[in-house]
This record gives sequence, C-alpha cells and structure tokens, in this order.
Amino acid sequence: MSKTYLNPSALFPSQQYGFSQGVATVGKTTVYVSGQVGWHAAQQITDPADLGTQTRQALENLEIAVRAAGETRTDIVSLRLYIVGEHIHNAALSVREALLGFFPPDNLPSSTWIGVSALASKDFPDRD
Repeated sequence: MSKTYLNPSALFPSQQYGFSQGVATVGKTTVYVSGQVGWHAAQQITDPADLGTQTRQALENLEIAVRAAGETRTDIVSLRLYIVGEHIHNAALSVREALLGFFPPDNLPSSTWIGVSALASKDFPDRD
C-alpha cells in the first residue's frame, strides 16, 4: 500500500505529539480492527495504575491484529483513542510517549482522541 503522510506547514507540527495531520493511501487492503485495550490474551490488564504501559500493550495488540492480515505497524494510518473523562488531560504525556515509541517518526498515523464517560468494562480506563 502506498501512503503519503500529510503534515502541511499551515497546521501545527503534530509529529512531536506522535501523529500526522492526515494520511492518504492507495492500495488494495483495508483492515478494520476492533477496539484494543491494555490487556494480554489472558484478559489481564497489564498495569492498572500505568496508562503508558496499558497504551503500549494496546498498540502491541493492534499490531497483532493487523499482522493477521499480513500488515505491520507501519501500515496503520489512523488511530481513534477513547479516553475515560477523568483521565484525558493526564493521559497526554504517557500516551504521546507510547505513540512515539511504537511508530517510526516517518510513519505516524493520524490520530483523534475522544473523551468518554466509560468503556465496556470498568477495568478499561481508555484506548481503542
């Protein structure tokens, strides 16, 4: 799949926060992945007190899902993160560090963060 990362100078430099303003793709494969959270295959939260650890686990889970379609993390073009309301403002640094550590600097997906009141389980503090 051919990708063009869109970071026009007329918009703020989002790469420093771990995402691109947009990504244009041309190709044959589109993979839709269900929401991923910071737990292992055994359904155990990695570290309930550490949002960064949970974010890294959710990203690893996302990569496992796209690998099942023959793709890799560099093929991920967009993220939507759902963050439980009380955590959204405190999440910025740990989530940003997880994104910057996971994606190569020239392959940062577009990203939208959405504050929500809850997720499917009270044990899931955030993320998609």
